[in-house]
Amino acid sequence: MSANETHRAGFCAIVGRPNVGKSTLLNRLLGQKIAIVTPKPQTTRNRILGVLTLPHAQVAFVDTPGIHRARKGLNRYMVEQALGAIEEVDVVLFIVEPPRGDTAEAMRRPLGEVEQSIVRRLRRARKTIILGINKVDQIRKPLLLPLIDAWNERMDFASIVPFSALTGDGVDRLVEEVVSQLPVGPQLFPPDMVTDLAERTIVAEYIREQILRFTREEVPYGTAVVVESFDESEREGRNLVRIQARIFVERDTQKGILIGKGGEMLKKIGTAARLEIEKLLGCRAYLGLEVEVEPRWSERRDALRRLGYAE
Repeated sequence: MSANETHRAGFCAIVGRPNVGKSTLLNRLLGQKIAIVTPKPQTTRNRILGVLTLPHAQVAFVDTPGIHRARKGLNRYMVEQALGAIEEVDVVLFIVEPPRGDTAEAMRRPLGEVEQSIVRRLRRARKTIILGINKVDQIRKPLLLPLIDAWNERMDFASIVPFSALTGDGVDRLVEEVVSQLPVGPQLFPPDMVTDLAERTIVAEYIREQILRFTREEVPYGTAVVVESFDESEREGRNLVRIQARIFVERDTQKGILIGKGGEMLKKIGTAARLEIEKLLGCRAYLGLEVEVEPRWSERRDALRRLGYAE
């Protein structure tokens, strides 16, 4: 049998609650930072395509926003992005984490409302579902079996794989399980392609990542970032890219916090973002940041569309 007859290729959606490690896993799989990662929930707002090319397979992973109870327009958009991906892929990788506690009984604790709703949606989808149990480096090994048993009773999975996106333990097996469920076929993307995101899109996300890192309470959730200019005219000669970005907030108080006393907070965010951007671009970067108030942008359809959060 030729290589073409055994090569597998397809799409795999990575879904789950916020903060279970979906984006950390995507970055681990690709060996580079495509998706931003912070300890705050709802960091990912859009679907992110990450292409893993292997000698025998090509997996197009689709990282999705965390599924949560959505009320505002932005949150509803995020959940729709995740749920919509389930219908469009060959395999769904459902990521969960161990419940809190250090006993077998704790591992069998009933699911919360959000995870119950995800399970119901996955049952209705009639897709191949692989369960990935992340963060197993944080529990004792004897607790793993009761945790797997509990999930086996809730739903029929093609396979259940414990792993750690942080350490990499179990990730290779996770990839093998995903590949085994993909259809036989040729590569869907060029072999050197890692993502379809433009550099300026990733730059905007890197800036938002630092806002999430350095600000508290409602401020990071009320911000959006738009890269207004991405000047590469000096990239060849001076090894420099000039970037101008605008940060949108919903209230004047948020603008004040984001700028900080004497501009200190904005400077701190800009410096940290610039260092990440320079790693991405492989050259020096000038980063200019401005802050603008856009009242209730996360609830208004026109503003959501203009800021890239609407179909």
